[in-house]
Amino acid sequence: MSREPGTRSAVRFSDALHEVEETEHEYRPPVAGRVTDVVVGLVVVGLGIAALLGSLALGAGSLAGPGTGTWPLLVSTVLVVLGLGLLALTGRTRDAERFTRASWLVLAALATMIVFVVLIEVIGFEIPAALLMFGWLKVLGREPWRRSIITSLATVVAFYVVFVGLLAVPIPHMF
Repeated sequence: MSREPGTRSAVRFSDALHEVEETEHEYRPPVAGRVTDVVVGLVVVGLGIAALLGSLALGAGSLAGPGTGTWPLLVSTVLVVLGLGLLALTGRTRDAERFTRASWLVLAALATMIVFVVLIEVIGFEIPAALLMFGWLKVLGREPWRRSIITSLATVVAFYVVFVGLLAVPIPHMF
């Protein structure tokens, strides 16, 4: 049996590709339904409107003289448009995944970021940053205790040295 050069490797590659696709499909969560599509679209529109109002409160300025809120205004407008696009495509896409346990971990990470932002103004960035990094490594990433502690502390020290010490960035800090 004669084969063209490269045919044997092409067959192996296609077999491997098929196996990878089957494995990915096997572990993929179920597709989200219409309700999820609508909820996500409304959340994106809501966030966009809230950011839009916040940017207007900062002062958008004009084309000739942009204000503090110009960039947030543009980004929030894009958010509103994208949210409306998601609502328009409700039920037509199959790439959105249903919420699973892993989805809640993303929301937990977002909640810890919100707490971080609130605490950084009160007690500086060192303690909240160390706690955030530790929580993400230990709880979300399931890293060992030692690695979580060392990485958290080393990261905060590195950020402090670079941003506060070398670049003199005016961020709230304790020391």
